[in-house]
Amino acid sequence: MEKNQELRNAWDFVEHTGISIFLTGKAGTGKTTFLRTLKERSNKRNIIVAPTGVAAINAGGMTIHSFFQLPLSPFVPNSNIKNRFDYSKEKRKIMRTLDLLIIDEISMVRADVLDAIDSVLRRFREPNKPFGGVQLLMIGDLQQLTPVVTPEEEELLKHYYETPYFFGSKALCSISYVTIELTHVYRQQDDTFISLLNNIREGKTTATDLQRLNERYNPAFQPKNGSDYIRLTTHNRMAESYNEEQLRNLPTKAYTFSAETDGNFPEYNYPTDFNLTLKVGAQVMFIRNDNNGRYYNGRIGHITHVDNKKIAVLCPGDEEEFEVEIETWENTKYTLNEKTKQIEAEVQGSFKQYPLRLAWAITIHKSQGLTFEHAIIDAQASFASGQVYVALSRCKTLGGLVLASPIGNAAIINDNKVNEYIANQTVEAERSIAILPTLKKEYYRQLLIELFNFNELKMYETALFKVLSEFFYKYTKINALHKMTLTDLDARIIDVSMKWENLIRKMTTEELHEEDFKERIKKGALYFHSQLTELFSHLLELTKESQTNNKVGAKRFDNAYTELKQTYHAKHELLDTIMKEGFSITTYLTAKQEAILNSISDGSERKKRKQKENKIKTNEQTFTLFKAGKSIDEIAKERGFTRGTILRHLFPYIQQGDIQLNELIEEKKINLIKRIIKAVGKEEGMKPIKELCPSDITYDDINLVMKSTMT
Repeated sequence: MEKNQELRNAWDFVEHTGISIFLTGKAGTGKTTFLRTLKERSNKRNIIVAPTGVAAINAGGMTIHSFFQLPLSPFVPNSNIKNRFDYSKEKRKIMRTLDLLIIDEISMVRADVLDAIDSVLRRFREPNKPFGGVQLLMIGDLQQLTPVVTPEEEELLKHYYETPYFFGSKALCSISYVTIELTHVYRQQDDTFISLLNNIREGKTTATDLQRLNERYNPAFQPKNGSDYIRLTTHNRMAESYNEEQLRNLPTKAYTFSAETDGNFPEYNYPTDFNLTLKVGAQVMFIRNDNNGRYYNGRIGHITHVDNKKIAVLCPGDEEEFEVEIETWENTKYTLNEKTKQIEAEVQGSFKQYPLRLAWAITIHKSQGLTFEHAIIDAQASFASGQVYVALSRCKTLGGLVLASPIGNAAIINDNKVNEYIANQTVEAERSIAILPTLKKEYYRQLLIELFNFNELKMYETALFKVLSEFFYKYTKINALHKMTLTDLDARIIDVSMKWENLIRKMTTEELHEEDFKERIKKGALYFHSQLTELFSHLLELTKESQTNNKVGAKRFDNAYTELKQTYHAKHELLDTIMKEGFSITTYLTAKQEAILNSISDGSERKKRKQKENKIKTNEQTFTLFKAGKSIDEIAKERGFTRGTILRHLFPYIQQGDIQLNELIEEKKINLIKRIIKAVGKEEGMKPIKELCPSDITYDDINLVMKSTMT
């Protein structure tokens, strides 16, 4: 990724800005690889969703409809999502603390589904911000698979949307997002073939292109025994019929292997047949990667041995067969680890089966994301935009494909709306990338403004006062207190916060990072923290005792009171952290998520941020364990903290001289980090330093050395 500027840009937009991204590109340009890298390395709290079960399983996420509990019917704009089941506390916590929502195969997501996601996120996060303020990463290629829209759905949606594609989403149209197109093709190396594919993808096919392509037409072609040719068809029935016929024609004995399922693993998510029937001589395709490198997702082979206990496969180019072992696929859901505060994927169910599928033929749709050395393509019955392009682009070379039917202009379907959208986005992308360095710097400014923004608190206080005035008018003293609080909130909080916002917007990037201003931020946090305490701590205690016999009023009160209380506690705790530890992007994002989590826990679960004396106590516990000879990782596991938190506990003891820095980090690592810091400086944060360090030096190591050199 480091050598690919487009991928570097995508990484910077995701990690160092709050701007949403549409990551697109031709087949074989590295979109899937980027997703895997992001999943492993991102510092942002993220989840992955996809429009289909198979796509979700492959991406290691959940389906959109499952996570957001969306109805199967189309979503009408400006309506609310009605669920048979309410959202669990677990899922609400995840949504409230989410930094980044990754949507894979976005080309298959309808506009109304994206608006439904917007509706759910607004419900549990910031109601006045699109997608509740969550950053989106949308991955996919509009020139490949398209959204499925039935005639009935199309009739309904056309009244609300100009196009069913995701970019027709009203919520998406209301935000600024950047499109980054990956252009370097890793799958194909032949420039002539790449040019041909590009023209088909973009709807610019010439007569010369078609002539060159149809030179590969050979209806009588029969692959030699043992070759790895796979037939790509437009419809399921065509592929299934061909596979069944080929299997029947084999004179060898058939063996059937039944899958094992455990827990929740829906049938529509099965990665291969539940009952897999095989014979010696059958052509198969592997449907996942082997940890030992013997096969990969999409590799073709032939069954050389099969009985009730063993399956052996020989792949073209290999000298020896190898035994295939049963693999396990997991159906996951997202949960929240209360100790580490991290979003984790929890296994709901599993599917165990041999990672094989009959593969004399598969559909073009099922071939997306796969790479073949040789393919027979039957695409004359193409019915969807991008279908021919997907089929042809599976092959590494033009010489590796054979056409079972000729391809004319009628089979190459392109959507003008897609072409127009891509053209516009390409222009916008150039502008956005040009100002990326500025956007990265502005991210710091926006988070500062967010810290001192109290509009959400005012909104919920206004809503509660309205409920009290309507249903609790007999509580005259409480109503009077809330009325006065609204006035004080404007004068002591909102007006002051607006002054802060104006100041922050006027200051240069360099001024925002000056030590004097950082101290002003801590004092500002202290001011707002004390004002909020004075305005709300006693008021909330008095208000919670209010009662009414009106069921509607009682329900509205509970909702309004809960929202105000949670918002107050989250902001109060966040300000407490900033006034003590100072402001940085990492500190702010971490503290914000912890504060939200604590605020939405009930009384028994709430882990309120401890005061200074308690912090000293927890530091001492860590110090005692360290002096007892335990490693940082051992202490982190025992105490239920992250490694970084344990290091922060120990830092005061480094300052005091009770612990030497080389007791935590090897001397050679310390010296190397110091040299790199001296060379690149600290202004751009830790990322440039980390890029120059060996892989065994962590961000925690760098952070500790940086802090130590500042003392």
